[in-house]
Amino acid sequence: MLRRLPRSTNPNLLVGFETSDDAGVFRLSEDRALVQTVDFFTPIVDDPYAYGAIAAANALSDVYAMGGRPLTVLNIACFSPAAAPAEVWAAVLQGAYDKATEAGAVVVGGHSVEDKEPKFGMAVTGEVDPRRMFVNTAAEPGDRIYLTKPLGSGIVSTAAKFDSCSREELEEAVRWMAALNRDACEAGLRHGVRCATDVTGFGLCGHLFHVARASGVAIEIRTEALPVLPGVERMVAEGNTTGGAAANELHLGDRLIVGPSVAGWRKALALDPQTSGGLALFSKQPLEGYAEIGRVLEGEPSILLD
Repeated sequence: MLRRLPRSTNPNLLVGFETSDDAGVFRLSEDRALVQTVDFFTPIVDDPYAYGAIAAANALSDVYAMGGRPLTVLNIACFSPAAAPAEVWAAVLQGAYDKATEAGAVVVGGHSVEDKEPKFGMAVTGEVDPRRMFVNTAAEPGDRIYLTKPLGSGIVSTAAKFDSCSREELEEAVRWMAALNRDACEAGLRHGVRCATDVTGFGLCGHLFHVARASGVAIEIRTEALPVLPGVERMVAEGNTTGGAAANELHLGDRLIVGPSVAGWRKALALDPQTSGGLALFSKQPLEGYAEIGRVLEGEPSILLD
């Protein structure tokens, strides 16, 4: 579908949709550019406040994935007044407001429509210095890859639907999904990172493949180094994988190479669609406090799970 759309020729459009990057970037001056993104989804947890906070953190993450700072947000709400009391929808909006405020962004309004299936998210505008921004075209052989949040939120969310995870396991997943990627972004800027992506619906493998394709490199992932949410290995063994993970694997096809020693649950983890996942930062300097999960190699764009 996107191949049918014309490409912009505006010289101030620094990042468009051509490389499947996390947000668009439009230059205003030599040292200032706008970052713009939008994201929304159906509820993945029962608590409405947590749902709003997670949806906001997820939308804000795209600005951090470009090395930017969120400025303003617009709510996108699809709610049915007959499906739940007004207090429920207000709690969603309050969770989103509190998370946007934590990020230093201003909620300036939004738009709502009636819909039987709830959906919520945000359109976010941020600011970035185009001389320091992160892009998915800048990975180089020799870069080390650091992941800033544990994986497995799709698996945990699926398990929760079937009462196959404990309250503590779900609460830990919610805590991570609602966490902002601000600190990770700032760490990347301090260490001269120029390539990054956040990990969401395409899973770790899918988003890293976007980087590999845009940068013309191969990426190796050390699956035993991947940070994992509590209980995920058991949940996968009990069958709590997602259709999204299967779609991610199908999309990658033979560009995904799985080593013979990789455990099946770790492969499922690397393909698992994430909600408000962490940043994958490509750095030549060590990033203390974050998991080093792989490296960039010369070669045809591909993902090697080792």
